[in-house]
Amino acid sequence: MNTSRGRGRTWSGAALAVLLTTGALTAAAPDTQGDDARTETPVASTHPADGVTESLVRVKAPLPRSFGDRPAACDRLSYLRYRSADGPEASADADRILVAQPGILEGAGAFDSVARGTVAKAAAQGRHIEFWALDRRSNCLEDRTGIASGDQHTAVDYYYRGKRVDGRVFGGFVGDGRLGWMAKLGIEQTVRDEYDLLARELPDQGVRKSKVLCGGHSLGGVITGYFAAADFDGDPATEADAGHNQCAGYFALDTTISTSLADLSGSLPDDTNLPDIGLGYAAVQAGLDTGVLPRSLSAPVLLNPETMTLLAIAGLGAVRDPDGEADLPSYLPSGINIEATNRFLFSRDTATFLTGSPGVKDFRLTNATVLGSLMDDNSVPLAFLQSSVGLFDGGPVTDKNFPAANGSSQPTQLFGVAYKAIPAQPHGPLYTWRDYDRVGDADDPGYRSADGTPFTDAGKEVTDLQELARSLAEQPLDFTEQYFPTKLVTDIQLATSPQVKRLVVHPAGLTANPTLTVLAGDGLLAGRIPADLHPVIAAGYQHLDVLTAAPVQNDGRPEPVGTALETFARTPR
Repeated sequence: MNTSRGRGRTWSGAALAVLLTTGALTAAAPDTQGDDARTETPVASTHPADGVTESLVRVKAPLPRSFGDRPAACDRLSYLRYRSADGPEASADADRILVAQPGILEGAGAFDSVARGTVAKAAAQGRHIEFWALDRRSNCLEDRTGIASGDQHTAVDYYYRGKRVDGRVFGGFVGDGRLGWMAKLGIEQTVRDEYDLLARELPDQGVRKSKVLCGGHSLGGVITGYFAAADFDGDPATEADAGHNQCAGYFALDTTISTSLADLSGSLPDDTNLPDIGLGYAAVQAGLDTGVLPRSLSAPVLLNPETMTLLAIAGLGAVRDPDGEADLPSYLPSGINIEATNRFLFSRDTATFLTGSPGVKDFRLTNATVLGSLMDDNSVPLAFLQSSVGLFDGGPVTDKNFPAANGSSQPTQLFGVAYKAIPAQPHGPLYTWRDYDRVGDADDPGYRSADGTPFTDAGKEVTDLQELARSLAEQPLDFTEQYFPTKLVTDIQLATSPQVKRLVVHPAGLTANPTLTVLAGDGLLAGRIPADLHPVIAAGYQHLDVLTAAPVQNDGRPEPVGTALETFARTPR
C-alpha cells in the first residue's frame, strides 16, 4: 500500500476525431525573457519522489518569417528538465537523456510523475539520467497566472471575471482569427523544433547519438516516428543530421513508433491505401490559411481552452483542501461551454443530459471528488482523458449510462473499457473520493453496476489522485494542451500526399535503433496489442496512467512504466 496516503500538502507554485469547430482561445502570456537565448528556472514541487530536481528551460528559436505575426513568447521552445539532485549539472554529462513528445491535447506537465519516478529509480541504481518533457510551440499561448496564484477562487476570478492577479489582467478567451501563424504549424515544424532544441542543448552530435532516447506518449509516438525518418540539412546523403542519428533508442508510451495514426489507435482513418496526389493537402492548407478551417482543435464540450482550464482549477482544490466540500461548480460563472461540459460529464442518462437535472450543483462533493469525476476512468467518458485514480465514496452511486450505456458494445477507443458510475443522491450526503490505494480495503463498499459488475477493483487502480492534482495545478507548463494545432493532425492524416511523404527521407530510421514499447492494458490499444513489438504491458492501466501512475502500486510493487524506462535507459547501446 502507498504509505504516503493522507500526507499533508502545501502549494508550491491524447487520439480523437478531428474536431473542425471554432472554439474559444486564450490570450498569450507575455514574453518576459527579453533577448536571453536560454533561461532555466527551478521549479518547486511537493512530489514524494526524493532527490529529483526540476527546472523550466526556455530556448530562443524564432520561427521563419513565413509564419507571420505571432506573440514573442512563441519564438521560444520550452521543456521541463528532470534530473537527479546528486547528478551532473550539465546534461551532456548525464548517463542518458530521455526526450518525450506529448500526445494530442497534452502538455509537458503531464509527464511529471513518470519523469520523476524514472529519474529516481535510476538514481537508486547509481545512474544519473535526465528526462525532458517537451512542450509544443503552440503552448506558448497559455497563461498560467491564475493557476499559479494557488487559490481556486482567485483563478476563477482571473480567467472568468477579469480580476487582476500579480499586476496582470487576463487577455480573455479569444477567437481563432488570431492564430493565423498556426496554419503552418504542422509535423514538419514540430520535428524541426525537436531537432533544433536538441542541437542547441547538446551541440555534440556524438553525445546525442550515444545518450539521447527519443520517444513520447500517444500521438508523441507518431511524431517520434516522423522525427526518426526526417532529414534536417536537406541532403539525404549526409546522415549525421538524420533524425535517427540524434537518438540511441526510442520509447513509446501507450503508442507505437510509427508514421500512421491508425497504428496508434484506429480511431482516425488510415489513408495509407488512398494515394493523395496533393489536392487534398492543398485544399486543407488553403482552409487553414484562410481560416475556413480552425487552426486549433476545439469543441464546445471539454475540449477547448476555457473548459480545459477548469481541469487545472479543479486540481488546485484537490491540492489545497482535498477533503473540503467543493464550491467550484457554483462559483464558476454560467456559460455555454461550462454548462455543456457539466452536463456531458455529470449526467447519468440522456434524459438528465437534456434537462440538466439533477446537475453537478445538486450534489455535495469534496474537492478531490470534483477532480476524480473529471479524470477517472469510471467517470469521464473520453478514453484519452482517463486515469485510474479510485472511485466515489460516501454515498450511493448508480450507473452512468451517458453518452454510452454500461455493458453496451461501445467503441472502446473512444469511451474506454471501464464501467462508469455517478453519485445517485442529490442534496444528500457529502460524496468523498476513495483513492487508488484504498480500493479493496475492508471498508470499501464495493459498488456494483445494475448488472452486478463491480465498477472497479484494486488491480485496476494505479494513480494517486493527489499526485494527479499536483501535476495539473503546480506545473509551470500545462498538463493539457489548450491550442493543439489542427495542421499537426491533418498533415499526418494526409500522409500519402507528396507534401508529407517528402518528410519521410529515411524510412529505415524507424527501426534503426532499439525500441521500448510500454502499453496500457486497458488503454487505446486494449484488445489488439501488437505482439510483434514485444511490449511491456502495464495491466489495468488506462491511457494516461502510463504517465501518472503512483511510484508504489496496490500490490506493493514498483510502478512498471518507470521501471521499464529506467531499465531501457541503462541498457548498453
